[in-house]
Amino acid sequence: MSKVWFITGTSRGFGRSFAEAALDRGDRVAATARDTASLDDLVVKYGDSVLPLALDVTDKAAVTAAVTAAHERFGRLDVVVNNAGYGLFGAIEEISEQQLRDQLETNLFGAFFVTRAVLPILREQRAGHIIQISTIGGVGAFPTLGGYHASKWALEGFSESLAQEVAGLGISVTLVEPGGFATDWAGSSAVHAEPHPAYQPIRDAMAARSGAAQPGDPAAAGPALLQIVDAENPPLRVLFGSQPVEIVKHLYAQRLQTWADWEHVSHAAQG
Repeated sequence: MSKVWFITGTSRGFGRSFAEAALDRGDRVAATARDTASLDDLVVKYGDSVLPLALDVTDKAAVTAAVTAAHERFGRLDVVVNNAGYGLFGAIEEISEQQLRDQLETNLFGAFFVTRAVLPILREQRAGHIIQISTIGGVGAFPTLGGYHASKWALEGFSESLAQEVAGLGISVTLVEPGGFATDWAGSSAVHAEPHPAYQPIRDAMAARSGAAQPGDPAAAGPALLQIVDAENPPLRVLFGSQPVEIVKHLYAQRLQTWADWEHVSHAAQG
């Protein structure tokens, strides 16, 4: 059977790839974007299989209205993809309180609003799959991205709890954790804090590291996601890209070693 998708942030990048992969195989998609004009080409190509919806995910009432419209149009929701988000660049001392709040409003509360809005529908169906687009930065952290990491680590935590809460209701939850991809995440959609010269060497090092890495192709992410949503037992977490696969091996080995090295203090703290 064909699936019905609700995808946020479908104007470009991952969201567009997910929508096209679903539509190409005959699924139906409620595609959201801040400006629905960016979805015109999808409507021309796929016709009634696409429901374009204007949506700012930070607007709770608008989220509820969009989810309701999608459900009324298609009669059910099978796959919900929380993809809308952006990157906040700046050292902790550089980012402002408002910049951090805005980051959390979009990356965390946007996903929270959508998740809350779809859960009654999925519970009633006793079926559905919520896909949270996280990042390798939801598992590890890198300098000058503390605000962004805060939003994604929070998304990871609430999604892991959610997965346990809804497992008995026929609902699956998957955190997709991409590495570097050739999307606009670090481009025009990003927010950059006012730089302080003390952190310029770190920025330079990060830029050099990013420049040396081979970015993934967003067009390949759509077909990859189809494998996840079609799986009989989908994973709670899945890495997208070769880069994060190598990062997590080192990251968790390092964490386990540090915990082992300080285990005597852990036991001492118990009293």
